[in-house]
Amino acid sequence: MKTVTLPGGEAVPALGMGSWMMGEVRANRARELAALQAGLDAGLSLIDTAEMYGDGESERLVGEAIRGRRDGVFLVSKVYPFNAGHRSMISACEASLKRLGTDRLDAYLLHWPGSIALDETLEAFERLQREGKIRYWGLSNFTALGIDDVLKASHGKLPVCNQVLYNLGRRGIEWDLQPWCRAHGIPLMAYSPLEQSRLLHDPGLGRIAASLNLTPAQLALAWLLGNDQCIIIPKASSPPRVLENAAALSLELDAATRAALDIFFPPPAAATPLEML
Repeated sequence: MKTVTLPGGEAVPALGMGSWMMGEVRANRARELAALQAGLDAGLSLIDTAEMYGDGESERLVGEAIRGRRDGVFLVSKVYPFNAGHRSMISACEASLKRLGTDRLDAYLLHWPGSIALDETLEAFERLQREGKIRYWGLSNFTALGIDDVLKASHGKLPVCNQVLYNLGRRGIEWDLQPWCRAHGIPLMAYSPLEQSRLLHDPGLGRIAASLNLTPAQLALAWLLGNDQCIIIPKASSPPRVLENAAALSLELDAATRAALDIFFPPPAAATPLEML
């Protein structure tokens, strides 16, 4: 398993699992549960979720998937910006823990920048750490300038990661955010690495993947896995898709393949606003 080293020195899997839009349809629950459990069996032991996903139903599904194996999972959830205050974050975190059936989160991320003062949000994160309810705090959908504001408010304490939209078709962060985070030792966590499956239908990606006897998903994930300090969290709703994704861990793309992908998915030529889905 390729790993990424967090600011505190802990190593976590570079390929994990996302859960956005999982747990929302009861008829799909058994298949989605089996997918998460298959991923854990395959070593994809980092799982990302959020209180926002399905109004907590994603957390409930993840909680069921990790039951009896919590200690082997690096568990990530996210708090709404409007819940990031002194009292509201404590309540939100406790509600997430209850839905997940655990006493702690490994990482708790601010889902996107909000209107509550950063000082107050960081104080709430630190209280949760002192109480043992979270191990690390982090960010999601923050620009370099936004992270810099956080570092000033935290007196240099680093977030465990910054979770952002990043895939072959969304490479804008390579212009400024990615190198900035690398220079400051802050890992990125790439959500929607397959663009909610839309990348799988791209003809250019399909042709290159076919020439390598790979699936488009495997090629797209292998490209991301070649980026240092980047954790990838694809969502897969069936065991076969999870195992297809996991196979990307054994791949290493050569320079010619990466150059061919650059033709179909060019890197940014200028700074662009941070994209979100």
